[in-house]
Amino acid sequence: MGRDQLTRLTGGVGGPECDDDDCPNVYRDNTDGGIVVQGQRCESFQPPDGEALVKIPEDVLREAVRALGW
Repeated sequence: MGRDQLTRLTGGVGGPECDDDDCPNVYRDNTDGGIVVQGQRCESFQPPDGEALVKIPEDVLREAVRALGW
């Protein structure tokens, strides 16, 4: 999957202003509608192979929910 297949849901008006996509964000996969999260790596436990844990601020998640109209 390439970045061109993702729609950025956060970091817009009213959200955190970040340069070069270098901060926590939530994206929607245009191919299957899945949600992709960018955040700090979280080491709370070891997820299964092929998965990762990331931590994002609550306001970023709320912004994504608003963008989706949920």
